[in-house]
Amino acid sequence: MSTEQALLERSGSKCELCSATDNLQIYAVPPTSDGSADQSVLLCDTCREQIEEPAKSDPNHWRCLNDSMWSQVPAVQVMAWRMLKRLSSEGWPQDLLDMLYLDEQTQAWAEAGDEGGEGEASVVHLDCNGAQLEAGDTVTLTKDLNVKGANFTAKRGTAVRGISLVADNPGQIEGRVNGQQIVILTQFVKKSG
Repeated sequence: MSTEQALLERSGSKCELCSATDNLQIYAVPPTSDGSADQSVLLCDTCREQIEEPAKSDPNHWRCLNDSMWSQVPAVQVMAWRMLKRLSSEGWPQDLLDMLYLDEQTQAWAEAGDEGGEGEASVVHLDCNGAQLEAGDTVTLTKDLNVKGANFTAKRGTAVRGISLVADNPGQIEGRVNGQQIVILTQFVKKSG
């Protein structure tokens, strides 16, 4: 069975992101797609154009991800995650991202091609509000965090000064709390003005 036949069968002859039925094409999910059905998705012209040209993105078109993000197909999950991440400043996509669970391998794939840029994908650390974090920033904890192995709880509202970024994981930073260097998930911090 050809890749196109496999994708048409898997998708029910619909765009795997928005369910449109016209002008469907195979889209090899970067950066490492081998062209197989497992590493490709079937997309309509509208989805493909907005993925390839971010300036043309219409956030309202992507409300379809509310349904397609629940696909059991890793390639579809990766594309849904990337588009939600790209649009997260709109508000509602961040809410969907917070609900979306990807297994470790699929998450790594999604992050490897984030923003579809050529060459090295840069790791961007964002706080709970989507503000970009830089090494040396001060952040405030947005919830009480139990620190494993240290037997204390880092309290909500605690300021963590001079953070460092975990180079290969955009969801983690490091900082000193109660005199101990700990790893903190970026979803639980807010950048301080």
